[in-house]
Amino acid sequence: MKKFLVLALTLLVIFSTSNLAYASDVDSHQMKHELNYWIAKDVIRADAKGNYNPNKAVTRGEFASYITRAFELPPSTKYKFNDLKANNSLTIEIQNAAGAGILSGYPDGSFKPNQEITRQQMAGMLYKVFRYLELPLEEVQLTFKDAAKIDPSFTKAVSANVNLNIIRGSTEKAGVYFYPKRNATIGHASAFLYRMVAAIELLKPEVEEPTTPEIPVKPPVEPPVETPTYRLDTMVNGEIIKGNKYNSYEEALAKWSAGTQVITYNDKIVKMNSGLASAADTSKNYTSIYSNKTLTNEITYTTEGREMKYIGSGPDYVIVQVGGTIGYAKHSEVNLTPTQAITEETRDRYVKNGSGMLNHYIYNHLTKKLDYYTVGPAPDFMIPFTDYFSYDGVQFYDAKGTLKGTFYSYFQFQSLRQTTNYTAEELDSYIMNVLAEKEATKIARYANATQKSKLIGLGTYLKEMEATYRVNAMFILAAAMHESDFGISNYAQTINNLYGIGVFDSDPNATMYAKPENSVFAFVTRFINANYGLPSAKYANGLVPGNKTTGVNVRYASDPYWGAKIAGHMYRIDLALGSKDYQQATLAMTTSNSILNVRATPEVNSTNKLYTYAQKELGVNEAFGYPVVIVDEVQGTDGYTWYKVLSDTPPPADYGWIRGDFLKKISY
Repeated sequence: MKKFLVLALTLLVIFSTSNLAYASDVDSHQMKHELNYWIAKDVIRADAKGNYNPNKAVTRGEFASYITRAFELPPSTKYKFNDLKANNSLTIEIQNAAGAGILSGYPDGSFKPNQEITRQQMAGMLYKVFRYLELPLEEVQLTFKDAAKIDPSFTKAVSANVNLNIIRGSTEKAGVYFYPKRNATIGHASAFLYRMVAAIELLKPEVEEPTTPEIPVKPPVEPPVETPTYRLDTMVNGEIIKGNKYNSYEEALAKWSAGTQVITYNDKIVKMNSGLASAADTSKNYTSIYSNKTLTNEITYTTEGREMKYIGSGPDYVIVQVGGTIGYAKHSEVNLTPTQAITEETRDRYVKNGSGMLNHYIYNHLTKKLDYYTVGPAPDFMIPFTDYFSYDGVQFYDAKGTLKGTFYSYFQFQSLRQTTNYTAEELDSYIMNVLAEKEATKIARYANATQKSKLIGLGTYLKEMEATYRVNAMFILAAAMHESDFGISNYAQTINNLYGIGVFDSDPNATMYAKPENSVFAFVTRFINANYGLPSAKYANGLVPGNKTTGVNVRYASDPYWGAKIAGHMYRIDLALGSKDYQQATLAMTTSNSILNVRATPEVNSTNKLYTYAQKELGVNEAFGYPVVIVDEVQGTDGYTWYKVLSDTPPPADYGWIRGDFLKKISY
């Protein structure tokens, strides 16, 4: 389909537009050629009065429709937005563009089709079209006088478009400007799309035209078209040695044997004996994990380049482990690396350092870069400076695959209903101290951090939110530090958005706030409590930072280590302020893999059900139920021990009761 689109678009460049009848309101426009080109192709259409309005600002819905029509995107119902009319033609076109990974909506399920699109947002969508067509892109250094005003999440897209001469900027006396946040017009849209067609012609692979003899003796014989095939290859010294071809996966599998043999499809490994899986480079920037082989029920996802455990393969899927969850992924969204091609430097690992802290080294399998963060104190069973391996951050194995121990990082699995012992003044003092440390690094972006950070003075408001909505103030601060780069990110500085709310990998449209406190309020009320905290909420998987199996991290962030990184921030805050919170609560996991009722009193009757935990897969070795904090225990009249736990629901239901045989305490 995508190759067909490239060929179809190539024809658009060849066809002349010299004979088009110009529309009356575009005849004098500087982009009349581009406008009439797309008008003739029925991409840009007239309004009810017959006008094309070239200087009118383009909306999100209009530009989505242009893209769908211009590139003949296939039908999709993957995304259904709550502010679009069902079966409306514009709705269908928006859904098709969303299904191709070119755009997405907002966290509340809306798309906002009437919102005007900016020039940088338009560049972002065009960039996604190139990715959808699987065409190579290169970037250049941006020289616009206002390049610094381009949001970081759009820099790559703008740069790639500049390199292809799609974006040229506006020349003025002081230089060339891009004006990234100005609204783009219909005229701009026509020009960008027109130049994009020419760029596609340049990027498509060159095909040598066959030559025909002047007087052919007999009709030329067309060379046979090589259909995609499976191959049985062999790994030798980390390199693939090509082997025999087969017409189907099943035929190749019948000849496949364990060891160094791999099955490839179009040179991509689809089955191997052992090795690692990693999230591939996709148009949507993440890999979906499904509960079934038909790949229809997404249960979590992980960001590009991140490592996963390889379990096995089928003809249409790869079985992988992300966090403690084992599921299925599409071959197109996963890259496989056989054991023979893995080195110590090209995989994730955990190391206990000389100070007893647990460092997690993360290898990005796409960028080939190694990074690390500190989780917190390392468990006692770890030997310093020794590599350990874990896919869930809880169960740790040695290089031979032997389980060496289980350890739950405290703040990663402490309920967010557990309030912090620190005052507003103490939180403010930490904020200023950490900003001073950042400023002292002399890194350019942290210059004057102690004056300009949007975190300054938030302590009182954080404690008010904790008291009112029962969400740990230290967690709220840790998440803000992580998401906003300590309050100095572009979104924090320009629109007071501390959490990237409304910002998605595939469509970075940020939500603006009048002040940072409004961003905090939205994060706590609209996201944590409404969507992740309530046991009945849409994304409820336990009210802890967690990982990709339990907690907020299952659905909040594509980064599988988001919860661990947040926990690391919380530990550093706690350590700096006197260690008043660390291991102060008794943590536990539910052990039921079916629905579990939490009671208002320590007994089972028909009137005391407080709330219900949904059926839950417990993960590898049944290590992950719903995390809770135990505050008391009693012997029930039924002979069972009952545990009093912090309620996942916000006040007034502060506590609930769970029968002891459905809980497993976490020991430290």
